[in-house]
Amino acid sequence: MITAVDTNVLIDVFRDDPSFAEVSSNQLRRCTREGRLVACDIVWAELAALFPSRKMLEQQMERLAINFLPVQHEAACLAGEIWRRYRARGGRRTRIVPNFIIGAHAQLQCDRLLSRDRGFYRKLFKKLTVIDPSR
Repeated sequence: MITAVDTNVLIDVFRDDPSFAEVSSNQLRRCTREGRLVACDIVWAELAALFPSRKMLEQQMERLAINFLPVQHEAACLAGEIWRRYRARGGRRTRIVPNFIIGAHAQLQCDRLLSRDRGFYRKLFKKLTVIDPSR
């Protein structure tokens, strides 16, 4: 079982969020017991902004047993296609392409996604299993 991890879950843990750190940590541990944890390029880039060095980011990701799994060509194209349909149906610009890349990566290259952004991913990525640690 491969679980893609969304940025928001990792920020919960790294920033010790008072509302979500514990539930996010618990779900990360559960998903680790059930298989492999991965994060795509977008998640790594978003997290890199939180740490003063790449080494610190990599140490924390290693501590959580999260591996880097880059987005494949097919997933990148799927993200663009779904974003285009979303915008054509009147979707708000607050949803940017990187969010769609995370979803497409999880749908095509993983078995599920660990994210607190459940409604967005479930609505637009119908074949994606989403685990929301806050529920």
